[in-house]
Amino acid sequence: MSLKYPSAFWTAVAPALGNHLWQSTLFLLLTGFLTLVLRNNYARTRYALWLTASAKFLIPFSFLAVIGSYLTRQPPTNTPDAARYVTIQQVGMPFSVPAFSAQPQTDAVTRFFSLTHHLLPALLAVWLSGFVAVCFAWYLRWRRVSALIRVAVPMNEGRELAILRKLEAAMGMPARTKLLLSRASLEPGIFGIATPVMIWPPGISERLNDAHVEAILTHELWHLRRRDNLAAAIHMLVEALFWFHPLVWWLGARLVEERERACDQAVLGCGHDRGIYAEGILKICEFCVESPLPCVSGVTGSDLKKRVVRIMSERVARKLDFRKKLLLTTAGSLALALPLFSGFLSGNESRVVSTSSPRREKEDHLAFEVASVKQNTSGSESSTMNVPVGPGDIYPPNSGVLSATNVSLISFIYFAYNLSGAQFQLLLPHLPDWVIKDRFDIQAKARGNPSKSQMRLMMQTLLADRFKLSAHYETQQVPVLALVLATPGKTGPQLQPHRDDPPCSTTGPQFASKSQSPAILPDGLPADCSDIVGLPSSSGRHRVGARNVSMALLANWLPQMGNLDRAVVDKTGLSGSFDLKFDWQPQLPSTPAPSLQQSRLPEPRTDFLEDLKEQLGLKLESQTGPVVLLVIDHVEKPPDN
Repeated sequence: MSLKYPSAFWTAVAPALGNHLWQSTLFLLLTGFLTLVLRNNYARTRYALWLTASAKFLIPFSFLAVIGSYLTRQPPTNTPDAARYVTIQQVGMPFSVPAFSAQPQTDAVTRFFSLTHHLLPALLAVWLSGFVAVCFAWYLRWRRVSALIRVAVPMNEGRELAILRKLEAAMGMPARTKLLLSRASLEPGIFGIATPVMIWPPGISERLNDAHVEAILTHELWHLRRRDNLAAAIHMLVEALFWFHPLVWWLGARLVEERERACDQAVLGCGHDRGIYAEGILKICEFCVESPLPCVSGVTGSDLKKRVVRIMSERVARKLDFRKKLLLTTAGSLALALPLFSGFLSGNESRVVSTSSPRREKEDHLAFEVASVKQNTSGSESSTMNVPVGPGDIYPPNSGVLSATNVSLISFIYFAYNLSGAQFQLLLPHLPDWVIKDRFDIQAKARGNPSKSQMRLMMQTLLADRFKLSAHYETQQVPVLALVLATPGKTGPQLQPHRDDPPCSTTGPQFASKSQSPAILPDGLPADCSDIVGLPSSSGRHRVGARNVSMALLANWLPQMGNLDRAVVDKTGLSGSFDLKFDWQPQLPSTPAPSLQQSRLPEPRTDFLEDLKEQLGLKLESQTGPVVLLVIDHVEKPPDN
């Protein structure tokens, strides 16, 4: 049985496509800003920028992000980069809709995904129809010109060929361009990419003198030298794939305009007279029709009136000064660095070992030697498990045996992935009902006497094998409770720096049996170290103690202690390890846990906050921050064995 999420294809492809279109559009708009800044400089620079914006539609930034994710060598010891990563992710990938969100999906969102999922075949059909229509239109135009080329006659002598060869030598072009005489009313132009040829209409030569011909042929040779036909073909592919995007067609017009303007500036830069060049273009327009295929680089493209006025009146374009070169270098570097940096941070986040998730040890794949999983249909409300499911690594040694009776799958997930109370509550709305309601018996045996963290990894393997459970972690910006000092620089009487007297055991905390209470030192602290353990208490209050624990571990325990609805993030600034004792009045939830879609979350109980402040000198503040959350992608009911 699958999770209650939209189609995996839709949830993966639709956000990815939306993010790519957003990134490409944003890149195009930023390119437009750069061309505006460079409006008085050479057109070839602006043309290169527009061409880069066109190519961006074919190159997702996610490729660079993947490369960046592999640049991470060491996992960080904390998560200060998480906020930057989330910010970059929200700006760069606003359409991402992960399988698990920090805010549970509302019914409206669920209906939207369901509707778009059902409309997916229709949307694909519409896109495919547009793609085929654009390609077919280009094909018809290419076929028409190609047919004219096949019947064209090669020119082996004449005034035009002599001028062409002279210009090729002057421009340092080694290839000898093939000149074809076409009987159709085509303008002079370059056709083809791999083996380009130059088209020349026969009747036009009678209207042009040598100076006109030389200027026009220079223009065409610059098209050839700059490989403008290849660039036009690239943008034709972009227009076919993204025909529905209006800015793509606007970008095509900008490319043609700057392409012709760049060649015009190159012709004038070669020393040709402005008046003769403009007159030659006008004479060609009188004789010829506009080229029927945009991938033919001709001489009459772009707005003719504006172009002639620009040729006659435009001042010499300026070269890029140092400031503008620095601007272009910075923009190009950022365009490459931001996706790499995003991938680098996401690689860090995927390697983060948070206090809310188990630390994966560097060892072989861990699994139980034998395991039995059966559904429990007794209807009993009582359940037992010989390994404590809560945080921490203390548990009685049991020779690698895990025995659980009448336990829900969500409890096994809670144990396997070492979830905090807030993570647990956020996960519940996204799971099928049976994961919470159905009960199972699991009997498993591992080799040796594994630690609790190893048992967690074995349980993850068991869940993946028997329940087909797949999961991953995501960093989300969610409401959190920040654990801070109530009085700066001062802790409470029950929270003191760790004293290594008596010393902690080098083999880790152990109990003689699961029924035995923890050993208590004369000062009331537990004898064992490195975990928070329950202590004997009276008057209905709960009491815990710990030795040699970090503030991060305490923050991980607090949601469970105070029945808190949010994750607790350590922001005390306290390093090192501490000894503590803490007791409070428990309170069971009387209503369902609030969801993060509520505009305002309730504050923790006043009595719990007062106990925390008086005993430990700590307090909780409502904030928004990055939290590593568990995402369940898929889960199925197992067959009995």
